[in-house]
Amino acid sequence: MRIVRAKDYDDMSRKAAMIMAAQVAQKPDSILGLATGSTPIGLYKCLIKWYEEGILDFSAIRTWNLDEYENLPRTNDQSYYYFMHENLFDHVNLPEGATHVLNGMNPDAEAECAAYDAAIDAAGGIDIQLLGLGHDGHIAFNEPQDDFPAGTHCVELNPMTIEANSRFFASADEVPKRAYTMGIGSIMKARKILIVVSGKDKAEALKKVLCGPVTPQVPGSILQFHPDVTVVADEDALSLI
Repeated sequence: MRIVRAKDYDDMSRKAAMIMAAQVAQKPDSILGLATGSTPIGLYKCLIKWYEEGILDFSAIRTWNLDEYENLPRTNDQSYYYFMHENLFDHVNLPEGATHVLNGMNPDAEAECAAYDAAIDAAGGIDIQLLGLGHDGHIAFNEPQDDFPAGTHCVELNPMTIEANSRFFASADEVPKRAYTMGIGSIMKARKILIVVSGKDKAEALKKVLCGPVTPQVPGSILQFHPDVTVVADEDALSLI
């Protein structure tokens, strides 16, 4: 595991974006695993800027996202489908059909999730998976629990996650209570993992992920077993390490 220290959020975003950009430049037909939430937005802004400057070309890239809320239409501005189009997809030259986000409106969760995993495997697997980190150590929507879920699945969101995401909705009552998410096994299949973490409010979780025991009660701790993980975190997030 490699830890890259950044001064602040902007520095973290730039350094993480450089890693993602290197992947795109070195393998123009890479398969990228992408994440949502506030932390990766700065990274995406860097990628868009470098595309606009002619430095990056996404014409052969394909992407798969980590997760999506259940029963939230893609037209809803809080859906992750909408988020990705607003923050990346609509601003670079990704070809038609190259981006993949779970369909949270599919009532057959098992079929939707199984097809998603099968499509990733058929495409050759994810070259680099971008992750954020939840306050309780969760990655994607894999919440603390008694085991590490393997494949993509439907999950009940815990109160801490609902509260954290309520800032994007009119109230906590409007936050979906379930989501479809890649499982820990799906994430660990990626050839490389890039995790971005910012802020003192994430310091305790990051310490547990990097230095604590590997336990499903801290889902991100499983990354200690992955052979190629880069953590890019700012000084506040690394303040307890």
